[in-house]
Amino acid sequence: MLEKVVFALIGVCAVLMVLTFITGSMKKKRKILLSLLTLTSIMLLLGEWLFPIYNGDTSSLGVVLARGSKFASYACTIIVVYIVAKYLEDMLLTEGQLKETPVCIKIATYILTIAIIMLSFSQAVGLYYFFDENNVYQRSSGYFISYIFPSSATLLLEFTTIKYRKKLRRRLFVPLVLFSVMPLVSGIVHFFVRKMSFTSFFIVGMVVLLYCFTILDSNELANDIHKRELMLISQTTDALVGAIDAKDSYTNGHSKRVAEYSVMIAKEAGKSQEECDTLYLTALLHDVGKIGVPDWIICKKGRLTDEEYEAIKVHPKVGREILSKISASPELVVGASFHHERYDGKGYPFGLKGEEIPEIARIIAVADTYDAMASKRSYRDVLPREQIREEFIKGVGTQFDPKYAAIMIKLIDNDVEYKMREI
Repeated sequence: MLEKVVFALIGVCAVLMVLTFITGSMKKKRKILLSLLTLTSIMLLLGEWLFPIYNGDTSSLGVVLARGSKFASYACTIIVVYIVAKYLEDMLLTEGQLKETPVCIKIATYILTIAIIMLSFSQAVGLYYFFDENNVYQRSSGYFISYIFPSSATLLLEFTTIKYRKKLRRRLFVPLVLFSVMPLVSGIVHFFVRKMSFTSFFIVGMVVLLYCFTILDSNELANDIHKRELMLISQTTDALVGAIDAKDSYTNGHSKRVAEYSVMIAKEAGKSQEECDTLYLTALLHDVGKIGVPDWIICKKGRLTDEEYEAIKVHPKVGREILSKISASPELVVGASFHHERYDGKGYPFGLKGEEIPEIARIIAVADTYDAMASKRSYRDVLPREQIREEFIKGVGTQFDPKYAAIMIKLIDNDVEYKMREI
């Protein structure tokens, strides 16, 4: 039964090691430390499994495996504490933003280094334990010394964890406290009870716990970063939209209305909330290229001349150049670049046709045209709802994607009180 448990734990550690390497949200150094922890745990479990089998076996193989497995048990316990010290150090220097390693961690690593040296020395003089003539393990009078070094280091790590608790991320504080305590507790238990696996079971349990909390923390950190990026993009978007709206009082609020109408169309088409959120930001910035168009053209009262219209037609390319710099959200460039393309290929600036035009741009084109007709201009008032509906019917399959033009017509029909317009 015990053998099955040991192999099950080895399997768990092996799986954790693989998962650690394929986890994208975890930092490289943390991956290495967790992998070393799981590898050390596997070695510890193998040592604990092999020792009772070969303890008392006087064959050459028995002598090697009995003594090697017992040494591994002692050494791996020390190594685990050392790796935890390095893990805590990394946490405090990165997330905690300490300028240097805390003194207690430095002392703990020195103590653990001495512990390994003393363990190696004890093999020659039998300070901690020895094997009798029958190859049976026996504790020596100096056995208790083997616990002084790792226990002292563990207490120092516990003190450091508590002292700098405000520097540690919330999810990792508890497992680090437990990881500092449990090797000490398991060592005390194992000192009085010589049964197998107390130390190994505790350590493997803590490795699993630390891994789980590290994954949760890494995901939370990634989400926090993503939220900050979205906030930055949102603030940048607001600033750009404000700059566009400031150029012409007649188009003030146009970008926001187009974004809202685009989302209404997308929801009717069955798009997800995530797709709608992306579409909203993209539509909000569809006219950002007008920043590069002279104010006197944008603000001109009356219809534009052919030359002035050609100057206006440059704004999709200008918008493309501006938004292509925002690498965190590459989809933003789509609306600005293609919202003046036509379904029949007669649009600008690239003359794309049908589904060559990105879907987001096809939706924005419908919303943009609707708001242009449902808003005041310097040369005319808001067009009647019925006239706008007729224009969309005429444009199905020519100016507009038939699917999204049909949805817009449906929205117009449902808007009996004509609320979808500039007020």
